[in-house]
Amino acid sequence: MGKVKKYSKSIALLIIVFTIVSGSMMMNSCVHQPYVLPVNMRTGDASICFERDVLPIFQSNCAKSGCHDANGHRGGYVLDNYADVVKKGIVPGNPAASKIWESVSMKIFDVEFMPLNAPALSAADLDVIRLWIETGAIDSGACNTTTCDTSTFTYSGVIAPMMQTYCTGCHNSTSSAGGSLMDYASVMTAAMNGRLIGDISHLAGYNAMPLGGNMLQDCQITQVKKWVAAGAPNN
Repeated sequence: MGKVKKYSKSIALLIIVFTIVSGSMMMNSCVHQPYVLPVNMRTGDASICFERDVLPIFQSNCAKSGCHDANGHRGGYVLDNYADVVKKGIVPGNPAASKIWESVSMKIFDVEFMPLNAPALSAADLDVIRLWIETGAIDSGACNTTTCDTSTFTYSGVIAPMMQTYCTGCHNSTSSAGGSLMDYASVMTAAMNGRLIGDISHLAGYNAMPLGGNMLQDCQITQVKKWVAAGAPNN
């Protein structure tokens, strides 16, 4: 009788071990590579230009000193040029599998939320990044086309979105170097004391902005100048 019990326990132990091993093998066999949009289907979106619309978001909010610039490369990510942006964390055609997208759009338990210790990206900026990834995460080149119109220069329609895209990643609090550009009052102050135009025009004696990024288009600078000349109204 004792031998039967001992034999039964051994059989039960073998069954448990087999179940664990089999389960582990099944789980490993179910790991799939994320979907990647085929190269011939990466057409991009006509309304989005990487250099004009996507890169400034990364440069302003992510490629800051000590974070995701070439010197800091936090976590192995460099986000100040196309080649490095798509090298890690971007899956063309698949935002959900793109770790960069997850970090800026969703608070997931195993993904650090970005930008770190800074305001979240705006809904408009998130839409641009999502659509860029969905349509293939392509490099649009120099982007000769522009949606800029110098006859339009309201604060709400032009100036505030421009600050959001190019400036507030760094200038997001009064303790930031150069001060905040997060709201109308702070932008108006920078406009009235000449710092705003001096910085974006790269004039001597001012700080060339956006820091580490491309100079704003002539059209954009003209829009800012016209808004300032009009008295920097909150319109």
